[in-house]
Amino acid sequence: MQKIITVSRQFGSGGRTIGRLVADKLGIPCYDKKLIEKIAEESGYAKEYVSEESEYAPGTGGFVYGFLGRGIDGLSNADKIWFSQKKVILELAEKGSCVIVGRCADYLLKDREDCLNVFVYASKEFRADRIVNQYGETGVEPMKRLKEKDKKRKLNYKYFTEQEWGKMSNYHLAIDSEKLGIEKAAEIIVAAAGGNNE
Repeated sequence: MQKIITVSRQFGSGGRTIGRLVADKLGIPCYDKKLIEKIAEESGYAKEYVSEESEYAPGTGGFVYGFLGRGIDGLSNADKIWFSQKKVILELAEKGSCVIVGRCADYLLKDREDCLNVFVYASKEFRADRIVNQYGETGVEPMKRLKEKDKKRKLNYKYFTEQEWGKMSNYHLAIDSEKLGIEKAAEIIVAAAGGNNE
């Protein structure tokens, strides 16, 4: 039976790591950085640009998308990346079992019966500590980094899906990675997906 698992996550919660671990345990592909590469190919934009623009709003203001430059077709670069992202994610889901991290995949695949949508979260303290350990110190204080990244993800999700990012009713399973730990969180998702018997 085909399994598609989408992993949405708060910044610093370990969702990306959990997604990769789930994919390893199930023996299926995980699309995170590979997804960015595919969207870049489809859209013609650079990977670094797609990495930022395909998941984060260009600012934290409520009307940030209203001020984007648009071409004669009425589309902004963000819109064009969205359409490429949608096409790539739908095609990957058709190909077979996989884990897809972020990029509104839960919304894009919400009508598929073979899709398990997961949201990974944790306390701000846990996430702040984790991003310093994972990504190193920067000039921006960790709590501020968390707040900004989550706000940009929320605005991006709202603009393209008209849904609330992180709203539990959008997901089948919500996982507290601080309480459960990365390994246990992955095991729970694998079990919820029906185990590793294809």
